[in-house]
Amino acid sequence: MIDVPPLPLDRSSTVPLAVQLADALRAVTAQGSLRAGDRLPSTRQLATELGVSRTVTAAAYDQLLAEGWVAGRHGAGTFVVGAPGPAPSAAGPVASTADVGGAPLVSLRAGSPCLEVLDRSAWRRAWRAAGDSPPDREPDPAGTPAYRAAVAEHLLRHRGLPAGMDDVLATAGTSAAVAEVARLLPPGARVGVEDPGYGRAVGALRAAGVQVVPLPVDRDGLVVDAVPRGLAAVYCTPAHQYPLGWRLAAPRRVALVGRARAEGFWVLEDDYDGELRYDVAPLPLLAALAPDVVVHLGTTSKMVSPTLGVGWLVAPPELRHRLLAGRTATGTRPARAGQRVLAAMAVSGDLSRHLRRLRRELHARRDEVLAAVVAAGLRTEGDAAGAHVVVRLPDLAAETAVLGAARAQGLALDPLSRHLLAAPDAAEAGPDGTGLVLGWAAPTRAELLAALPRLTAVLRSAGG
Repeated sequence: MIDVPPLPLDRSSTVPLAVQLADALRAVTAQGSLRAGDRLPSTRQLATELGVSRTVTAAAYDQLLAEGWVAGRHGAGTFVVGAPGPAPSAAGPVASTADVGGAPLVSLRAGSPCLEVLDRSAWRRAWRAAGDSPPDREPDPAGTPAYRAAVAEHLLRHRGLPAGMDDVLATAGTSAAVAEVARLLPPGARVGVEDPGYGRAVGALRAAGVQVVPLPVDRDGLVVDAVPRGLAAVYCTPAHQYPLGWRLAAPRRVALVGRARAEGFWVLEDDYDGELRYDVAPLPLLAALAPDVVVHLGTTSKMVSPTLGVGWLVAPPELRHRLLAGRTATGTRPARAGQRVLAAMAVSGDLSRHLRRLRRELHARRDEVLAAVVAAGLRTEGDAAGAHVVVRLPDLAAETAVLGAARAQGLALDPLSRHLLAAPDAAEAGPDGTGLVLGWAAPTRAELLAALPRLTAVLRSAGG
């Protein structure tokens, strides 16, 4: 284990200590003080050295694990994977990341928007329309009326949720909304999260002092029978489980909301890409089935761009009023510029046109990626939805080998083991937690088509 360089933490800052610690570890890695292969101290040891709680160090490590800067190894500890790449250029969309040597890598990771289909003329029109609004005199913790009305209309037309404008709260995105709800839970509350699952939501929960309870998933989504009693909430992705890609089966949907009502916990429904289905109409939301116990979360990051920095939340009145009271007391409120831009896109019809283009393009890309995987003699898992699929690999050694071979071919891939919550290194036990989460939204079409033969060659060697 290497000695970690000084990691300054400012306890007087409004930035959470876990965020400061993650930023500091990234910085010393980028500076070369930590190198690929270096083993970090345990969360307990680092907490002792820094004089902070283990919750802080665990949340920082979880964030770095989710981002791929560090990786866990069974029985060995947490190791630095590599230095962060350079910041994206503001000149236009960037579909590639950077290798440790500076060479560009085409990103086939999940979680990015498809900026190539975004009509730049419509984008500029929306920003000009947003700029025509006068400056705000007072903060609005709920969000602009135009934005909330646009979201309510979007949810009704595209997701079948009959929510009114007053039912909608603007948020700073899904993770921020999860953190807001978590701060309303009792101290020491336990929240169940799908495993494998969304690392940033886990980081938000732990940073809020919540105990995260991993919950198993299978081809029918969250295993509701395995949800323990005594939870304050369950966070899930029922329309397209992240990252495995399966939908939550109808009987389990009924069972989940039934238990939520009987046991008094919230269901946090993350509908991060619910608009993107290619086989059937998008599945009905849990919030439409049980609006009294479901908190529906959505985001513009995958649908349009993270530039907007906004999402939405639809919650029962009791919880919505508590969230508004907390925002008013703390001065917390989502930025309004992104809200105005999305509202302008919705009013002009540009948002609906963008979604139609996005579905067509991502559907075509999905077919091309699946063909490349099949050509390698492997199979994919997941519903015909979203912008990623899973390719299983036999063990952690195979996963690591594929990542290295892909990097040598100029490809950046996303290991499935990175998304394990309980113990990322447990993937060594077998294929249940090892593989690839293949995405196709980030590159341009030309970059994707050029990358797929290289992907096939890498996967063929893995299959052999």
